[in-house]
Amino acid sequence: MSAIADYQPLSLRLGLIIPAVNTMSEPQFNKYAPDGMAIHVMRARIAGNPQLTLSDLEPRIEQATDLLMDADPDAIVFHCTGTSMKEGVEGDQRVLSKIAQATSRPTFSTIGLVVEAMRALNMKKVVVISPYRSNKDAVRYLGEVGIETVGDVALGYGGSGADYAKITPQEWVELARKHDVPEADGFFLSCTNTTQIEAIAALEEAIGKPVVNSNQAVIWGAAKHLKAKLGPYHLASSLGRLVAED
Repeated sequence: MSAIADYQPLSLRLGLIIPAVNTMSEPQFNKYAPDGMAIHVMRARIAGNPQLTLSDLEPRIEQATDLLMDADPDAIVFHCTGTSMKEGVEGDQRVLSKIAQATSRPTFSTIGLVVEAMRALNMKKVVVISPYRSNKDAVRYLGEVGIETVGDVALGYGGSGADYAKITPQEWVELARKHDVPEADGFFLSCTNTTQIEAIAALEEAIGKPVVNSNQAVIWGAAKHLKAKLGPYHLASSLGRLVAED
C-alpha cells in the first residue's frame, strides 16, 4: 500500500533518435536524467557510413520519427553528434525542421545543445576530442557558429562505432591532459556512444577547464528547455561546471 502511495507519475517524455549501434545513451540518460524525465528511444542506422548524405538518411530518420511518435514524446532530440554535424548548420537545421514539421513537437539536435552548453560556459576556443576517423565536420560546424578549434584529436576509429564504448573514462581524462593547450578555454568530448560523461568531473578537476560532452549537453539542454513541463529539477554535480552554471 505504501508503494502505491509513494508513486509519482513522470512529468515529461523525452524522445531520442539514436544510432542503431549505440549502447551507451540509454543507460547514461537513465542514470543522469532528472527525476520526472522519462527517456524513450528509437534506433535508426544513421551513423557509421561517411558516404551517405543527410538526404540519403532522411527516409531512416522519417521512419524513426514516425515510430517514436507512438510513445507521444513531449520533445524529440536527433541524438547523433556526428550526423547532426555532417552537413554543417544548414544540414542540421534542415533535419530538425523536417522532424518538427512531422511531429509538432519541440525538436533539438545534439550539436545544437552542445553549442548552447559551450556558450553557457563562455567557451570560445576548444579542444575537440572524439573516437571518430576525423573531426573535420566538428571543426567546420563549430567554426560556423563562431567557436574556434585550437586542438583536434580524432582517435581514428572506423566501422560502425561499436568499439567507441571500450575507451575508459580514465583514458578520456589522460587524452585531455595530454592535448591541453594554454589558449583552450574548454574541451568538447564528442560522441553519444562513449564513456566520456563519466570522465567530466575528473577531467575538470585535473585540468581546471570546463568540459562539454554530447550526452551531458543533451540532458542539461532538454531539462532547461522543457522546465515548464518538467518542473523544478536537479542534475548530478558529476555532470560538471555546466550544471553548476545552471
